[in-house]
Amino acid sequence: MTYQQTLAEADKQIATQDSWNGIDAESVARMRLQNRFRTGLDIARHTATIMRADMAAYDADPAAYTQSLGCWHGFIGQQKLISIKKHFGTTKGRYLYLSGWMVAALRSEFGPLPDQSMHEKTSVAALIEELYTFLRQADARELGMLFRDLDAARAAGDEVKAKQVQAKIDGFETHVVPIVADIDAGFGNAEATYLLAKKMIEAGACCIQIENQVSDEKQCGHQDGKVTVPHEDFLAKIRAVRYAFMELGVDDGVIVARTDSLGAGLTKQIAYTREKGDIGDQYNSFLDCEEVDPATLGHGDVLISRDGTLVRPKRLPSNLFQFRAGTGEDRCVLDCITSLQNGADLLWIETEKPHIGQIGGMVSRIREVIPNAKLVYNNSPSFNWTLNFRQQVFDAWAEAGKDVSAYDRAKLMSVDYDTTALAIEADERIRTFQKDAAAQAGIFHHLITLPTYHTAALSTDNLAREYFGDQGMLGYVKNVQRQEIRQGIACVKHQNMSGSDIGDDHKEYFAGEAALKAGGEHNTMNQFAA
Repeated sequence: MTYQQTLAEADKQIATQDSWNGIDAESVARMRLQNRFRTGLDIARHTATIMRADMAAYDADPAAYTQSLGCWHGFIGQQKLISIKKHFGTTKGRYLYLSGWMVAALRSEFGPLPDQSMHEKTSVAALIEELYTFLRQADARELGMLFRDLDAARAAGDEVKAKQVQAKIDGFETHVVPIVADIDAGFGNAEATYLLAKKMIEAGACCIQIENQVSDEKQCGHQDGKVTVPHEDFLAKIRAVRYAFMELGVDDGVIVARTDSLGAGLTKQIAYTREKGDIGDQYNSFLDCEEVDPATLGHGDVLISRDGTLVRPKRLPSNLFQFRAGTGEDRCVLDCITSLQNGADLLWIETEKPHIGQIGGMVSRIREVIPNAKLVYNNSPSFNWTLNFRQQVFDAWAEAGKDVSAYDRAKLMSVDYDTTALAIEADERIRTFQKDAAAQAGIFHHLITLPTYHTAALSTDNLAREYFGDQGMLGYVKNVQRQEIRQGIACVKHQNMSGSDIGDDHKEYFAGEAALKAGGEHNTMNQFAA
């Protein structure tokens, strides 16, 4: 509803109550507009609609890909969206990513943990709720400033300005955007996955990402030792997430099926198979096996039958079975096709490097079966982007017969190469990677999983070096506060960002002239008015 419609509705409601004379309809209208989303399910339904529309837009034009940055605190997510609106005027196509890695490393009560699903599962849903709490406050803050502008225009008798401000209020775009939320491998069996998915959806998640690793052996996607599960086990968890969405009435909820098979050489189970060529048989076909003579069987050997021949899968002392080397891409393609055929909406292929040719090759094979297959892709800080792309350019130049004798491929990360033609071309490929991969490799959504983990470390290191060194307080003032002021960073007025002005507005609503407000002339935040 528009500002005036919301005001009229509040006025009508107040008029029915004789004892509500002290309640101001305009204040009610403002508070309602500042609190558009009443529950997490309201948020999930709203953001699911956004995400589905964006997916359709990408199908029509791959240039319409979407992006997100990972965050580990509500304030970080809030600042991202405030910055996006400040620089680009709209949040369209920009989401947030909730990384299980960052929850484990930064939010666990056990202290910093590796990405192995050892952190409290409820901390994931709690972070979703926290992120949306901060985003809703970003709405309330921005609208509150518009309401103050409206009051100032009215006080000045400037009707044109008042109408302009009211139009901004009516056209206000929320900071509440989709969150792609990481549920790891489900934190248990399919029932555990369903229960946690419900918690995440109730907190506001419209999009849940789940991976095909064994839950109790889960590893970070960019570490060794990954163990996958047979397809039927993974599909049961995908169905569990879909049931959770449907039970809660979020019918447009989005499921991202992640495959770690490219870098996973192990499985905990031999898949159950009913007949030759079924999904279990296809999974087992990738096992590293050797033919055996039954007369030479060892104690405890496990055998399976392939086309009437007994073979022995290679089993490790960990009781895990090994896949044949070189089968990773084939397994990824099969994982993706079966996931999309059984309820998933988007794919995530965890790779060991950012290479459009590698990703695009797999997507082409998937699209032979599922023409509109789309990916979410991890533009991971685990990749050495500089070295990878310089090596890609080196290899391309060498293949084209170009002289690369001035470069040492193994040392291309060196600062000595920063101004060379090779480095410049590599940087351009990095700059256009997302656009190119969206067009050539079917990537609908690009994200960086851990950016704020690294930016927090970098900025803190720089501040500590300056502040505790010779620069002293100038290390903070010159490199932090002065930059905030000159770049228009809202947080320079940290009292305002924490909700002080919103609180002052409420005090005035509740107590009128008797309100004791914090934003008076002695508030030091007034020093930043210029």
